[in-house]
Amino acid sequence: MKLSAMKSLFAAPLLAAALLPVTAPAASAADAICYNCPTEWADWGRMLKAIKADTGVEVPPDNKNSGQSLAQMIAEKASPVADVAYLGVTFGIKAKDAGVTQAYEPKHFSEIPAGLKDPQGHWFTIHSGTLGLFVNTEALGGAPVPACWADLLKPEYKGMVGYLDPSSAFVGYVGAVAVNTALGGSLDNFNPGIDYFKKLAANQPIVPKQTSYARVVSGEIPILFDYDFNAYRAKYSEKGKFAFVIPCEGTLVVPYVMTMVKNDPHPEAAKKVLDYVLSDKGQAMWAAAYLRPVRDVPLPKEVADRFLPATDYARAKPVDYGKMEGVQKGFSDRYLAEVK
Repeated sequence: MKLSAMKSLFAAPLLAAALLPVTAPAASAADAICYNCPTEWADWGRMLKAIKADTGVEVPPDNKNSGQSLAQMIAEKASPVADVAYLGVTFGIKAKDAGVTQAYEPKHFSEIPAGLKDPQGHWFTIHSGTLGLFVNTEALGGAPVPACWADLLKPEYKGMVGYLDPSSAFVGYVGAVAVNTALGGSLDNFNPGIDYFKKLAANQPIVPKQTSYARVVSGEIPILFDYDFNAYRAKYSEKGKFAFVIPCEGTLVVPYVMTMVKNDPHPEAAKKVLDYVLSDKGQAMWAAAYLRPVRDVPLPKEVADRFLPATDYARAKPVDYGKMEGVQKGFSDRYLAEVK
């Protein structure tokens, strides 16, 4: 992956995966099935309604995470059920390698920087975001809002910290890479990250496999490793008090991609969906939901003004996402063996 393209994309403030698999309704000729398009994540609820209204294509919500989606795509390879999938970038790369994607260049494909898409269109970024701490400040029991990754190891946060399972959910793996990199590790050395999660285990963290936005809003999980767009959505649209923290040690910015499933049952409907998420309207909808569009669509001023200062975002960096994919299994194996 080209780091220069990543750096140009993420110059301004900036992004996923989901709940247990659900049984999608039988699709008509006009429908498309999307794996990992959950209504509570990245404003997919509003996006799916807009796709239906503007294209006539019904896309049922689907609550998987990236790992669960890819596993099901591989299991269904001989008789695909899904038409499209929404995945963290490393899973998009894995999906192509597994032979479960097909090339498709949607409208505006040429506007996506080279490092953020497969050259043949097997996967392509639609939006991106910054990982940090999504905090329900009213659920902290009087503890201060944490400022750093290291703060979460303190006794006052016992039982309050959540992160998605990094061996399954893409956002969980992103959190692990972010912590590891911030604490002096690299994609060739995960020792700092593994050590951190071992220490965090003593604080009794909550480790779900699926999107946990609602659990933070309810206060069940006071602090969650999550993206800025989810935290801002809660802060400005939910009852309660919420904050987004970019840890003092640093963090990552990462892309989310979509792909067309090989031999999918509804290819024409799938193409309409993929065209729509990159359209002017689709990209503007992502921007209005605090996501960083992959195309050069500016954030509305009223949205941009709600982001943390640029000085905070300066601590968020891209990485070599191709290499991040290549070392993912090695990290997952270590996490399962040494932490979980």
